[in-house]
Amino acid sequence: MMINPMKHFFLALVLLVSFNAQARISAFEFDDPEKEGDYKELINELRCLVCQNQNIADSNAELAQDLKRKTFELVASGKNKQQVRDYMVERYGDFVLYSPPMSNTTLLLWSGPFIIFLVGLVFLIRFVRSRGKDDPANELTEEQKRQAAELLKGK
Repeated sequence: MMINPMKHFFLALVLLVSFNAQARISAFEFDDPEKEGDYKELINELRCLVCQNQNIADSNAELAQDLKRKTFELVASGKNKQQVRDYMVERYGDFVLYSPPMSNTTLLLWSGPFIIFLVGLVFLIRFVRSRGKDDPANELTEEQKRQAAELLKGK
């Protein structure tokens, strides 16, 4: 009987992936389902400061693990979601939140997309209006019209 090495390779790969997936499951246990819900919501709202485009729930960075542990400790000790957010902002700044609050320092961040949209809309309107105008420089002279007619007749 012949042993298929590819079969063993795929089996090893599946086992490796499943062990890796189990390693990512947090070992934090809550005595209250409401606290567990708050914890899950918070780790999805807080940004990993190392990865920057991931929340701490999805990040495997060491700092993200520390932030998850601290979030667990704060929620387990009875802090509400806003108190945990305030703690994280006080310690790491507004950047730790995926949705930073409206303030003087974040005004451009919040209004920037709208400003860019309006500027683009103004340019688009001006472009469309300028194309609709008759430009006398683009009109053909009588000689050019006669030549074009001759070309079309095939002479």
